[in-house]
Amino acid sequence: MMKLYYAETMNSYKTRALARHVALDIDFQCLDLSKGEQRSAEFLAINPNGKAPALVDGDHCLWESNAIMCYLAMKAGSDLWPRDERQVEVIKWFSWSAEHFCRFAGQLYFENIIRAKFGIGAPDPEAVEEALGYVRRYTGILNDHMENRRYLLGDTLTIADFAVATALPYAQDAKIPLADFPAVARWHNRLMEIPAWRSPFTQDESQSKVA
Repeated sequence: MMKLYYAETMNSYKTRALARHVALDIDFQCLDLSKGEQRSAEFLAINPNGKAPALVDGDHCLWESNAIMCYLAMKAGSDLWPRDERQVEVIKWFSWSAEHFCRFAGQLYFENIIRAKFGIGAPDPEAVEEALGYVRRYTGILNDHMENRRYLLGDTLTIADFAVATALPYAQDAKIPLADFPAVARWHNRLMEIPAWRSPFTQDESQSKVA
């Protein structure tokens, strides 16, 4: 059975959601970041970066959340990972998200959520101001793209949607100004109608901790 190691954080959100949505038989194992389980020798042998998520399938270990989503979609035979030229579009959105939108939305997530969660000080006002400016810029680009679309690639849900939207469930607490971008907000609301996306961390399976 595959094992998906995760933490209740932004990058794990999308991988857990994808895994639940395609209904693969997976052993979900939660890492307690407050105890440093991501730095244990056992986990570093799986992901030397010491970050969640990570996937183990037999002798194969895979890290990086977008790669894990691709792998799980392929294992499930799901159309969430297209089998035509749209693959290039998915990769485009992966890159755009990592370099632009989620890069700065993730900074707001860190400053406004993670700092308080792990007791590492108050938000840095300068970092917040810088990140917010970029988030507004790139959310504007996304809003224009989504104006007449249901999903990023048109009428069909793909893993690109999960990749780009992974910060949006945290928008209120991260202080991401989602309400200022109605097309993005509509898209987010559409994704929230998907049970696996709305509640990826639902504890309905047995889990074990990493020592």
